[in-house]
Amino acid sequence: MPIRLTLPPTFGQRLRDSDRAQVGMWVSSGSPTNAEICAGSGLDWLLIDGEHSPLSLQSIQDQLRAAAPYPITPVVRVPAADTVLIKQHLDLGAQNLLIPMVDTAEQAAHAVAATRYPPEGVRGVGSALARAARWNRVDGYLENANAEHVSVIAQIESATAVDNALEICRSGVDAIFIGPSDLAASMGLIGQQAHPEVVENIYRTIRAAREASIPVGINAFDPGLARGYIEDGIDFILVGADVAILARQSEALADSYIGGSEAERSSY
Repeated sequence: MPIRLTLPPTFGQRLRDSDRAQVGMWVSSGSPTNAEICAGSGLDWLLIDGEHSPLSLQSIQDQLRAAAPYPITPVVRVPAADTVLIKQHLDLGAQNLLIPMVDTAEQAAHAVAATRYPPEGVRGVGSALARAARWNRVDGYLENANAEHVSVIAQIESATAVDNALEICRSGVDAIFIGPSDLAASMGLIGQQAHPEVVENIYRTIRAAREASIPVGINAFDPGLARGYIEDGIDFILVGADVAILARQSEALADSYIGGSEAERSSY
């Protein structure tokens, strides 16, 4: 007899059950080894980034497998809210999807529908062929996937999205996630994530999520900003990235042993 398997709770379920901010980091390198190292860090969640990183479907699946033995919740950011891409990422075993550049409730509802089997949505049925259901070793996967095995997070990262935040929150998504960098850029304030007008739009979005009673998260690499959002009650947050940690720590190593300015180092 084949082994019968169960799937871990979704990120949406973990957010609902948690009484503190869920703290996580990006894995942008595409390395399964990095994913495994970060998965064992003690953080709550891991974002595997398929939007701004050179990741194939195979690479994402390898990273999900690397993280699977550890008590961390992986979330995959898909490149776009495309029905076929969403289906492929779900079938390879991603339970939690972050959908970038969601500007309207209609776009959010479209993304949610792409994650749901009919009649609630339009996801194609291929569980016997896919890791999502562990090749039909998860009992009741088809019947329970919509309600129990998939969560969807809409990324709010433009001034338009902020204006539509309440409607997006009510579109069926499990949570929203604020991207301050693109939000600032959309406001003509590129690189100024801490600008007062950007911060005001961030808090407008947080208030919309609170009104809709769904979790809200944010990206904040600056420790001061991150701690402030946590103190203010943010539900989940990203505070670093594997590639950024490697870049900054390798620079610190060079400074420690070589010294000199960046320009001087580049001439070595």
